[in-house]
Amino acid sequence: MTKAEVITKISDKTGIQKDDVTQAIEAFFKVVKDSMAEGENIYVRGFGSFINKKRAKKIARNISKNTAIVIDEHYIPAFKPSKVFVEKIKNSKKIKQLAPQD
Repeated sequence: MTKAEVITKISDKTGIQKDDVTQAIEAFFKVVKDSMAEGENIYVRGFGSFINKKRAKKIARNISKNTAIVIDEHYIPAFKPSKVFVEKIKNSKKIKQLAPQD
């Protein structure tokens, strides 16, 4: 599902104009990005957490040049779903139908 499809679905369910929904969605994404760039984690009860994960310093290989390079310690954005969210997906009949049968 694309962002445009999400906006359309929210607009249809709430009756709010698509332009207003688009502004709200864009504002949400901007707040998430800006807050995480400032080092703040975002916790949405019943949905999940947007967190900064620390990656340790490591040595990697450049296979084409056969050299070792050092990748410094850095942070990456990550999403951790809540238990409620995970349970909803686990118990979804639609997902079970889509899963390949062994």
